Amino acid sequence: MILVTGATGNAGGAAVRALVNAGEDVRALVRGPDAAPLPAGVDPVAGDLNRPDTLAPHLKGVSAAFLLSGYEGLEETLANMRRAGVERVVLLSSSAAPTGDETNAVARYHILSERAVRNSGLGWTFLQPNTFMTNTFQWLPQLRQGDVIRAPFPDVSVATIDPDDIGAVAAAGLTFDAHEGRAYRLSGPESLSPADRVAILGEVLGRELRFEGQSNEEARAEMSAAMPAEYVDAFFRFFVDGDVDESAVLPTVEQVTGRPPGGFEEWARAHVDAFRCV
Repeated sequence: MILVTGATGNAGGAAVRALVNAGEDVRALVRGPDAAPLPAGVDPVAGDLNRPDTLAPHLKGVSAAFLLSGYEGLEETLANMRRAGVERVVLLSSSAAPTGDETNAVARYHILSERAVRNSGLGWTFLQPNTFMTNTFQWLPQLRQGDVIRAPFPDVSVATIDPDDIGAVAAAGLTFDAHEGRAYRLSGPESLSPADRVAILGEVLGRELRFEGQSNEEARAEMSAAMPAEYVDAFFRFFVDGDVDESAVLPTVEQVTGRPPGGFEEWARAHVDAFRCV
């Protein structure tokens, strides 16, 4: 039995699907009965990653677990897993973790989570992906208003990744010993600017979309309304100061899964109905 936490999220949901397709038995941790539907045959259980006591009852018979970074009580959860006989953990970390910069608020919680897993005595694999293609859904409110998309960091190209490719790598790490002790940086197959992604999305939708880059001042003001200041500073350090480079196209997904990662156009076409229902 493999436990997947965050099982209805972008990466966790992809891990569930990949494991089910591989014929594995999956137990999916969700917040409660109102969670999004899961694939047939998955065992849904309710719990909260910030409360290790709610997770502990679901560890019986679990051999491996997919975990998310940044939750309270992670050390307690990992200790409970070891006592329950869990053998390995795949941790969803971040492209920021390899910087080792604990002064950066976003990097710090991933670094500390990796450290806790590394010190847990369990086998481990870390996934350190680039920005998710699913972040494109943030543009839906603008698409409802018209054909202009405004976004920050216009000059920054990123090899965004389809969460389904993260899920495929996670499934490999959860089921094969060969990935133990490895930290995998993950990217998509092409480095695209925000304007590139808007152009591709417009072609897929048959709309003449136009991109306008926000100034750093505009971006900071908008982001500050949605997240703590230390996180805003963290993203500016990543993408304005250049502390993190997500532009490189990496071979890791294909090396692990045996197939190349999907591109942004492929992802957009797979989700075209979500964008047409704006």
